[in-house]
Amino acid sequence: MTLRVVVVNDHAHVNGGSAKVAIDSAEGFARRGYRVDFFAAVGPIDRRLIEAGVAVTLLHQPDVASTTSLARFGAQWLWNAAAARELAALLAACDPARTIVHVHGWAKALSPSIGRALKRAGLPVVFTLHDYSLACPNGGFYDYGAARNCGYEPMSLGCVTHNCDSRGYHRKLMRVARHAVMRGAGGLHETARHLIFISRLQREAIAPYLRKDAVFHDVGNPIDVIDIGPKGDYAPGDFVFVGRLSAEKGPGYFAQAARLAGVTPVFVGDGPQRARLAAEFPEARFLGWQGPRDVRETLRAARALVFPSVWYEGQPLTVLESLGLGTPVIVSDLCAGREAVVDGETGFWFKSSDAQSLAAAIARLADDDLARRMSEAAHARYWADPLTLDRHLDAVAAVYEKTRSAWRGARSAPEPRF
Repeated sequence: MTLRVVVVNDHAHVNGGSAKVAIDSAEGFARRGYRVDFFAAVGPIDRRLIEAGVAVTLLHQPDVASTTSLARFGAQWLWNAAAARELAALLAACDPARTIVHVHGWAKALSPSIGRALKRAGLPVVFTLHDYSLACPNGGFYDYGAARNCGYEPMSLGCVTHNCDSRGYHRKLMRVARHAVMRGAGGLHETARHLIFISRLQREAIAPYLRKDAVFHDVGNPIDVIDIGPKGDYAPGDFVFVGRLSAEKGPGYFAQAARLAGVTPVFVGDGPQRARLAAEFPEARFLGWQGPRDVRETLRAARALVFPSVWYEGQPLTVLESLGLGTPVIVSDLCAGREAVVDGETGFWFKSSDAQSLAAAIARLADDDLARRMSEAAHARYWADPLTLDRHLDAVAAVYEKTRSAWRGARSAPEPRF
């Protein structure tokens, strides 16, 4: 029996880690012989989906970041009627006995409206939780104004009345309204029973706010890295940051710590904090955004990747890619990247939001011999148990079977008698 997989995601192209995982897995399952549909709001369509024979339903809509008018976009963000209608039509054409729906992302464009389509279709559904949108109105347990993790319980009075949004309280109120719809009439929260987590930290943070009967599955994301061998006798290079230059990623702490340690910080990426960082730290080097191949070359040549994230980042792919390339990682103890780093062996943990702690770790790794030993250990440990796409697909396929088995059992159970 050929299984049909309907992948649901805000974007049909790679614009971040969650979209990459959704597209990589859709392509991978299609090449394994599954019948795969990809349902998305925002284009363009990644050419790999077309080449793999994936059927794509694209709504040609904006997302919360690309819209030119939040006022006009607001209705779509709260309740995307077109998404509900088109997804319902797609699922109505699916054979329930041979179909599973896999939701990756909905909060940037598709909205809680897809919950109604999922609920009415009655098909088995799996969610991969790339963020915290099922629990937190802003999706990150993060207070952008204070530049720190949020301490309020989601949707409590303190949460609702506190502005944690990066663009103003008006948008926070829209997020609160959307979250209420998601948990209530939208039905999305109700359909989220079988959940794939990508790290232990993520599961611990969000589990208290999910359905009490939720079934948890731990599946790491696939990492796009090739084993090109250990670095050998190389001259360790720079301390490098890779990612968006925004507050929650902690680039300012890296710049401060590098100055304290007497080294030059190198930034790969761009974002709203670049101008301020360039003005305050003229000694820093800014390489801008790079393509995947250039990023790999930069990481391979680096002495260490510095990952100073100050929020509950679920599974930072760059951390694992760096280790696979034989580059040690200095990582914040707050994010899930710490789970991949053996402190003192393949890199260092440092106290989150503490430039002094990060500077101490940088100073230790300035030793060339230690950098070489950590490089060898990072490469050996990663490739002893690599997070390949095939391994990821095998694990997700096992989740599909467990979910479908539970779905069949629920359908065959006798009606309760009163």
